[in-house]
Amino acid sequence: MQKINNKKGEVFAFKTDTVWGFGCHPNDIMAIKKIYEIKKRDVKKPLILMSYDFEPLKKYIKEIPNYAYELIEKYLPGGLTLIFKKTDLVSDEITKTDTIGIRIPNSPDFCELAKQIEGGVLATTSCNITQEPPVETYQEAYEKFSNVATIIQPIEDVKNENIPSTVILCENDEYKFLRQGALKL
Repeated sequence: MQKINNKKGEVFAFKTDTVWGFGCHPNDIMAIKKIYEIKKRDVKKPLILMSYDFEPLKKYIKEIPNYAYELIEKYLPGGLTLIFKKTDLVSDEITKTDTIGIRIPNSPDFCELAKQIEGGVLATTSCNITQEPPVETYQEAYEKFSNVATIIQPIEDVKNENIPSTVILCENDEYKFLRQGALKL
């Protein structure tokens, strides 16, 4: 994988285990705003935080119920997004709600990128214009977005199934399914 500089305002496009994504450092407000502009995304719709491991994500989560640790151990890395109450470290530019989604993709491409980012965490969303399907290959990402994002060359440029992650809300005493996706529970 190419080495990155992670300049201020830099947005990356990268392959994950589910869909291609856009991402940036979670403290880079300029880059976060740029993601919303590129996607033509409503700023009320949140981004999520992704990392190569759960440890770097913990500081963004207010409380982690015991059952969430079981989900994390059993299904992550993988196509699962867990939503928790957020800490003050999550900016309102990432989410206007009191929660934050976290994910650990089962993707060597993404993990290599995350390890090069200070703190190992990226604010992310799918790599597409809102209402369009996510891009499927490096070539497509490059053709559509190389003028506005740094496109990370994947180890293998094979198409994903383009099924988004399964989303679970982790609040209170039990979890709640919000979206069935790539991971079948």
